Amino acid sequence: MLRVLAVDDEMPLLEELLFLLRADPRVRSAEGASDATGALRRITRALEAGPDGPDGPDGIDVVFLDIHMAGLTGLDIARLLTGFASPPLIVFVTAHEGFAVQAFDLKAVDYVLKPVRPERLAEAVRRACALLAPAGPDTRPAAGPPSAPPRAPGGPGARGPAAEGAGDRAPEQIAVELGGVTRFVPVADIAYVEAQGDYVRLHTGGGSHLVRIPLSTLEERWAARGFVRIHRRHLVALSRIDELRLEAGSTTVRVGSAELQVSRRHARELRDLLMRRATG
Repeated sequence: MLRVLAVDDEMPLLEELLFLLRADPRVRSAEGASDATGALRRITRALEAGPDGPDGPDGIDVVFLDIHMAGLTGLDIARLLTGFASPPLIVFVTAHEGFAVQAFDLKAVDYVLKPVRPERLAEAVRRACALLAPAGPDTRPAAGPPSAPPRAPGGPGARGPAAEGAGDRAPEQIAVELGGVTRFVPVADIAYVEAQGDYVRLHTGGGSHLVRIPLSTLEERWAARGFVRIHRRHLVALSRIDELRLEAGSTTVRVGSAELQVSRRHARELRDLLMRRATG
C-alpha cells in the first residue's frame, strides 16, 4: 500500500485530492503540503530518517505534485528530488497541458490534468503501485513512466515515455495530452515530425498527435534514434524513408503516403546518410 504526499497551494484543491486519495484502498496514508517548502521539508525528513526511522524511505512512496505554485514550482521540486539516491515517485497534477514533456523528462509516473477525475487519479495510483510492487521499498526501480499503459491507435504497446535501451527496458515514449487523457506514443512508431508554430505534429502509422515542443528540441533529443532534419519544418526517421527522388533540381522523400520536401542545405547530407544505411 502507498504512502502519499499531495502538494498544492490551493487548499480546496488539495483537500479534494487528499479526499480522493484516502478513499483509494491502495493508499495506506495521504498527507498534504500547501507549499513547496513544506513539501521539501517533509520529503527530506523521510529520506534522511533512513529505513529504521518512522519516516524512512518508505514513509513517502509517491508525491502528487501541482506544477504552478508560489515560489518553487512542482517541476523545481521534482528536479531537486533527482539529487536523492532513492527519491519517491512523482505524479504531476496540474491544470496545464503544456508541461507534459518536461514532466516525463523528469521520470514522472503520470501526468493528471485538473479537474481531477476519480477514475483518472485511480489509474495514476495503479501505475505507481505497479512500479513499486515488484521490487519493494528498498530495491524499487527509479521513478519512471507507466509499466503498461492501455494501447490506443498509434499509441504504445510498452511502458514509459523516457526509458530506452535493451533487455527489459522499453523504448522511449513521448506523452501526448488530448481531452484530459495522456497517451504515450513510442518514438519508434513516429515516422516524421512536422513543425506547426509553437507545436509539432507527430505522424505515426495510426494517425497524428499535436505536442507543444520545439522541433529543434526533438532534433537534438532524437538524433541518436535515427531522426534527421530534412527541412525547417520536418524531422524524419531515416528508417521510415521509402524513396528519395531528385527531379528538376528539387529533392523529395516519400515516407509512407507522404511526400516531403528536402531543403537544399540538407539534401546532400541526407543522400549520404541513406547510402551509408543501405550499404551497412
